[in-house]
Amino acid sequence: QMQVVESGGGLVQPGESLRLSCVASGFTASDNLMQWFRQVEGKEREPVVGIDSMNSMLHYKGFTGARFTVSRDNAKNSVYLQMNSLRPEDTATYYCSANIRGIRIWGKGTLVTVSS
Repeated sequence: QMQVVESGGGLVQPGESLRLSCVASGFTASDNLMQWFRQVEGKEREPVVGIDSMNSMLHYKGFTGARFTVSRDNAKNSVYLQMNSLRPEDTATYYCSANIRGIRIWGKGTLVTVSS
């Protein structure tokens, strides 16, 4: 069974950093497009950043700066979302997703709350 499981969310203060993890199982993450999305309460889910099978990082509209970066650890079949200089407006549920030959796999999400 193909699945992804996110972890690492929590409460952080503005300006702090946080790294989210996504562990894949049932498929090889490095062979596929892996993406991070987020969903702010009451808004649509939006893509944040991705990494493809060629190890190219993909930044999506609104996330073209260096605050959000993605990396992978092939040995752990995992991808990570590094978030820096977090702001209250970054408060959202963050989802890991795999696009496997047109089949999209979603995790259940991990909540990040940025608040003082």
